[in-house]
Parts: sequence; structure tokens; C-alpha cells
Amino acid sequence: MLVLAAGPLLVAACGDVRLDGDWRTASRDVTGLAPDPATTPEAVVQVYAARAFKWRGVFAVHTWLATKAEGARHYAVHQVVGWRKYGNLPVVVSRLDAPDRAWYGAAPTLLAELRGPAAARAIPRIETAIADYPYARDYTVWPGPNSNTFTAFVARAVPELALDLPVTAIGKDYLPPTRPLAMAPSGTGVQVSLGGLLGATVALREGLELNLLGLVLGIDPLRPAIKLPGIGRLGMAREVRREAPI
Repeated sequence: MLVLAAGPLLVAACGDVRLDGDWRTASRDVTGLAPDPATTPEAVVQVYAARAFKWRGVFAVHTWLATKAEGARHYAVHQVVGWRKYGNLPVVVSRLDAPDRAWYGAAPTLLAELRGPAAARAIPRIETAIADYPYARDYTVWPGPNSNTFTAFVARAVPELALDLPVTAIGKDYLPPTRPLAMAPSGTGVQVSLGGLLGATVALREGLELNLLGLVLGIDPLRPAIKLPGIGRLGMAREVRREAPI
């Protein structure tokens, strides 16, 4: 338990996450990570992560997807927004927006990208997976289903993303108690999970990850790194999955 708690405590002590602040004034500025749709005619799919707002950011990131069809002049951003549940609204939101905006003060990181024909093939399947997401009106910060459960669900439907979600994406390992075995979000292995509270993942992209109470420890032997709760990946950086237009 001390090992699991050490990472989040270190993140809090280093001041990497602001524990104060007002969401109404927190930055939502565009960061320039997304290709300009005005000069990028090919289809684009991107996946992002950023530290969650206030105390949640000590433990976890928020993840989302963005799609732009070939010739489109705008991106559609797809994500789960938990507060909508309390207004009896669907928590899944898809709307036109800049995909690379800061998440209430936290700068985003690009996790995966497809372009050109690969993106064009993936977009209809992403849209189908979004429509099929089984928790469209359900949200639980811990252990899920939450925004990271949503991203992992879509990624399993589109394995060419090869999406290696960070261990700080708490909720990515949530599986319903009736179906504890599934493909890993990257599509390169398998995982078992008991309601997101206890489980393991073995995959080429994720490596070996162990989940205890929603916090994940891991090791990546192919691109040597350790993965720690709160902190994330330490070691060789995982390359962003990309495919350029043909």
C-alpha cells in the first residue's frame, strides 16, 4: 500500500497538480498539437490525455478522442464528462471543438494518431463504438466506469490505434463483473479485471500491469520502463502510434 500511495503523494508534494483553482477560469487554451484542419485535408484520428482537475489529477488523467473526416474543416471531440450525470444527461459528449485544448489548466499529451486512409477507415468504427458504449448514462470517478473506461472501450473496437493508455488513466481497466476478461485496450494482449479493483494486463504494448484497488503498477520489457501510480511511465518513452497519409 505504501508503494501504491507513494506516487500520488510525490505528485502532490512536487506541485505538478494544482489543488486549488476555479474551473470557470482555468485555461482551456489550444496547444497546437493537432494539425490545422484548414491545411490538413486527410482524415485524422487523435487520442489525448491530460491531468484531471484539482485533487483528481494527483491520481489520474482524463482522456478523450478526436476525429476529422477527409476534407472536413473541423474536428469532433468525443469524451465522457461526469458532471452531466447529475443533471440526468448522457455523460458521452461528441461535439465540434479543438482537440488539443488544455483540460482546465492541464496541458494535453498526444497518445495516438492515425492519418489518411487508416484514419478514414477507423472513423466509422469509432462512431459505432461510441454509439455502443454501454455506460452512456453512468459515471463513477473510481474505479469506473469513467472517461478512461470510455476511451479504452473505443480503443478495443479500433485495435489499429494500438493505444497504450497510461497507468494514470484510472478506469481504463474497468470491466463489468459479468465479463471479467477482455482484450487489452491496445489490442495487443489480454486483461482480466474484477470491476476495475483487481486485475492484470499482459500485452505487447502495455507490457505487464497489475491493478490493485484501481491503482496500477507495471513494467514494459520491450521499451524498458516502469509504470507507477500517480507518476506514470519512467524509462524509455512510448512512441506515439502514427500512420501518415499514403
